[in-house]
Amino acid sequence: MFHMAFLGSSAVIGLGGYWLYKRKLAALSGPDLSIYDADRPVDFPVDPKTKGLAELNQYLIDKFIVPAQSPEGRNRKIQDKRRFFEAGGLERSDPDTEYRPATYNVDGVTITGVWTLVDGYDSTKRILYLHGGGGTVGSDISHRPLTTNLAKRTKAAVFVPNYRLMPENPRKASVEDCRAAYPWILENGPDGPEACRSLAVAGDSAGGNLTLMIANWVRETDLRKPDAIYVLSPATDSTASSPSIRSNFETDLMLQPLIKPFLKLPRLMLLLGLKKMSGYHPTNPDISPIHDNLSNLPPTLIQVSASEMLYDDAVRYANKMEEAGSPVILQSWDHVPHVFQMFDNYIQAASEALDEAGTFLNTHLK
Repeated sequence: MFHMAFLGSSAVIGLGGYWLYKRKLAALSGPDLSIYDADRPVDFPVDPKTKGLAELNQYLIDKFIVPAQSPEGRNRKIQDKRRFFEAGGLERSDPDTEYRPATYNVDGVTITGVWTLVDGYDSTKRILYLHGGGGTVGSDISHRPLTTNLAKRTKAAVFVPNYRLMPENPRKASVEDCRAAYPWILENGPDGPEACRSLAVAGDSAGGNLTLMIANWVRETDLRKPDAIYVLSPATDSTASSPSIRSNFETDLMLQPLIKPFLKLPRLMLLLGLKKMSGYHPTNPDISPIHDNLSNLPPTLIQVSASEMLYDDAVRYANKMEEAGSPVILQSWDHVPHVFQMFDNYIQAASEALDEAGTFLNTHLK
């Protein structure tokens, strides 16, 4: 009799614990976003056998995959990682392009940044570019290949703020810094205080996340809306629920080393860890813009690789935007890496994507 009662009590406790687990998991995961999944053809097919792509893949293996497999690489200090990214940007600096420093203030903190300026630039036609790097690396220097190419194709003055990075600063600091950059760039150009005639906000990866956050945030303020939004491989959902995070793991040579440790965690532990690390609930629109209202947004161009882990982040965001009635264009390439536009020195697809971006931006930046 006692034995049966004990077993019954254990079952009740077990079921209760499972119910609490599922309830907590659901609360952290937020609404089911699978309704925005879609099978869609690739817009720009890429031949996987091209020489440039093979060379680029080997570069990514040598610089990202191999170091992550060694104790030295896994334990590399954050400053060393930042120097590595900046070294790549310095190699691609254009001698005919000016990189002009500027600063602005956020609650008493001075944020540095740089204007990317090409010959014949229009100081009233501006792009606020928010660099990627997972919130821990990246700068105006590391992203010169992108900002220089955008400046050349648009003749816009491109400003990159060096927003505060983790782990020295909380995730909230990057949100605050990028929000403060927006009204600043409306009133300040490369030559000093000057009203802005047209403005786009752009960004890649984690910077794409910040860019989409800005688009949502500005809509709720009295500030003038951007004329256009351009994002490259954006992270849109910090709950990490997109199917491609797992299905494209093997083909994403850039994000694979970064994401691999997290995929080993049970989902509840992963979400609790993300909440603790970021200081935000995983569905907070400040870090998960797809969980915001996506109506009444500016014209938006989203570019993504169909082979990368963030592919479904982009697809879901574009489909939700479209459902909400906001103008959006989603463009995809296959067999290319995360933020492949950075590698126009290797693959033609990068130049093709940048040309598409230039056409889009010039259509909306008058």
